[in-house]
Amino acid sequence: MFENLSDRLGSVFDRLTKQGALSEDDVKTALREVRVALLEADVSLPVARDFVKAVQAKATGQAVTKSVTPGQQVVKIVHDELKHVLTGDEDPGKLKIDNPPAPILMVGLQGGGKTTTTAKIAKRLKEREGKKVLMASLDVNRPAAMEQLAILGTQIGVDTLPIVKGEDPVAIAKRAKTQASLGGYDVYMLDTAGRLSIDEELMAQVEAVRDVANPRETLLVVDGLTGQDAVLTAENFDDRIGITGVVLTRMDGDGRGGAALSMRAVTGKPIRFVGLGEKMDALETFEPDRIAGRILGMGDIVALVEKAQQTLEVEQAERMMKRFQKGQFNMNDLKMQLEQMMKMGGMEGMMAMMPGAAKMQKQMDGAGIDDKMIRQQIALIQSMTKRERANPALLQASRKKRIAKGAGMEVSDLNKLLKMQRQMSDVMKKMGKMGKGGMLKQAMKGMFGKGGSPEDMMNQMDPKALEQAAKAMGAKGGLPGLGGGALPPGLSGFGKKK
Repeated sequence: MFENLSDRLGSVFDRLTKQGALSEDDVKTALREVRVALLEADVSLPVARDFVKAVQAKATGQAVTKSVTPGQQVVKIVHDELKHVLTGDEDPGKLKIDNPPAPILMVGLQGGGKTTTTAKIAKRLKEREGKKVLMASLDVNRPAAMEQLAILGTQIGVDTLPIVKGEDPVAIAKRAKTQASLGGYDVYMLDTAGRLSIDEELMAQVEAVRDVANPRETLLVVDGLTGQDAVLTAENFDDRIGITGVVLTRMDGDGRGGAALSMRAVTGKPIRFVGLGEKMDALETFEPDRIAGRILGMGDIVALVEKAQQTLEVEQAERMMKRFQKGQFNMNDLKMQLEQMMKMGGMEGMMAMMPGAAKMQKQMDGAGIDDKMIRQQIALIQSMTKRERANPALLQASRKKRIAKGAGMEVSDLNKLLKMQRQMSDVMKKMGKMGKGGMLKQAMKGMFGKGGSPEDMMNQMDPKALEQAAKAMGAKGGLPGLGGGALPPGLSGFGKKK
């Protein structure tokens, strides 16, 4: 979503950070390019203008231009201002779901993904916050809209209000309120009807439902690909109904991201969630500081840790840690790591959160590093016997030929995989010994709540140990395998025919 903006801003800041000293003219020239980049990303003109003005006021002072790292200072100021634009004057905090049953009203235009988003939020509330949720479809206009919500409810294990044909939306809302009270539900979600455009009938219907339900939250679902139209839709709904937050869908698409940057500043309403795909778990809370980091190519390590928490079981992780500390890293461990990467969104999903990953995207594309490559590596491991996976040293010429043939690959590909396993085994052993109690131990504690939040975990990591680990994995600095433009061990050229 923010790829083009990220590339443009990255090139501007690269030039700034390479200069030893900065004059006020250098900063002004760079900020003119930033303004153009924002406008090209479909950010509204007043927001872009105010943003650049605020950054310029802070970035042209003596403290910045005379500092030791002026370019880095400017990048930090831009990051902080981006965060401010996305957050607004106050942080909205969590959804208000006190005094059960708490009604949440879902509104928006037709085709924005309202019904799917309703189910995604219900799933999130059930699984992450332990809430008992009831969903009710009030869409009596769109064919099979009620059936769609019922099917989604079955998929995610969330109750839906039984369908009674011929009822009007207000009557359905009253029935949902009664059932939520009698059934001991914490939250009930009302999925209202949409139209292709804003009209009087739509607004009157939603107003009537709002008056009956008296919702704690009124969430507007808008398609992120519609750009500034999404901002206008939010303003119109807020004027008539009064929304408390926005959910932007299709944020995994190729839109320019301007709606996200303009929404909070223009409407004053927070973006609560962003939809990143059709799957029921493809929904993220909108974290302004982390989004700002992604836009500026700083990555989002915290989100990466959170994904790992969701897909890795504690006992499994502790067993892995004990093995890695002893330098025991066989093909079973490597297969588990590769499958874990796929669960966390594959190579593309993970790299999007890595600092500086955008700069090495071409190198990765050239080396053929993608999800297909990971699947090929898993296929090679599956071609091995249990004994071979547990002890890769057994693999001699005849065994290698059999394994490669079984996976439909070349022996040279298997050799690269074996080299990767050996390198990772060495790295894990070194990381197990580094820092206080070992880097792996620190990481596992942070990931599973024993060391606080994911942010705390990143702060606890010993910077010197991180640097040593990076060197061990062939990088010249930064994150392992990324900082110096080096590819992760064993990945370069895998699966490419000679």
